[in-house]
Amino acid sequence: MVKAARFLSPKADVVFKKVFGNHEPLMRSFLNAMIPLPKGKIITKITYLNPEQVPIIPGFKRTIADVKCYDQDGNHFIVEMQMEWSTSFASRILYGTCQAYVSQLERGNDYQKLAPVYALGLINENFDDSPEFYHHYKLQHQTQEDKKIKGIDIILIELKKFKPASDEERRLRTLWIRFLNEAANLDDIPEDFKPYPELLKAMELTQESAYTKPELDHYN
Repeated sequence: MVKAARFLSPKADVVFKKVFGNHEPLMRSFLNAMIPLPKGKIITKITYLNPEQVPIIPGFKRTIADVKCYDQDGNHFIVEMQMEWSTSFASRILYGTCQAYVSQLERGNDYQKLAPVYALGLINENFDDSPEFYHHYKLQHQTQEDKKIKGIDIILIELKKFKPASDEERRLRTLWIRFLNEAANLDDIPEDFKPYPELLKAMELTQESAYTKPELDHYN
């Protein structure tokens, strides 16, 4: 009898970074599914950046993201996988997003060159009383919702609250969240993952056999 592959949880730090931190097609597919980009926009290429953000002013706090990158239009993305919720996480992701925004310009550069920054926080705990699992925050007028100050978007996703939807337009979002939630409990790759090369590659990268002993020790 052939032993079933053991898949590790992609929520774990070492696995999440192996899947999304070194494979551009996977990160691109994931961002296209998760980020509320303007209508008609799609990410066709991403470039990875150093996830450690050093403050411009010496002595100020630095931050380290799980993944940091930018796309073909210059939009910046910060992605964080968080196993336990705390109010300090919300502050940390806001701080890191603002750092990414202000660090784009050097002295003498025009403010119009600033590109939007999207922060995506994936949380393995519930932190909100509403039934919604997808929370999108941005700078918006208090009474005139059509008036916005562009530049910073923060998306927080409560993974445990997620329930698959039948909306075909959001099918890939559904499958990626299922990947995060279910991979560690699977004995084989689900049939509805198989039409998507990115999901097949992601499942391959979660197999225990893909990890060195030090990586497995870190995972455990």
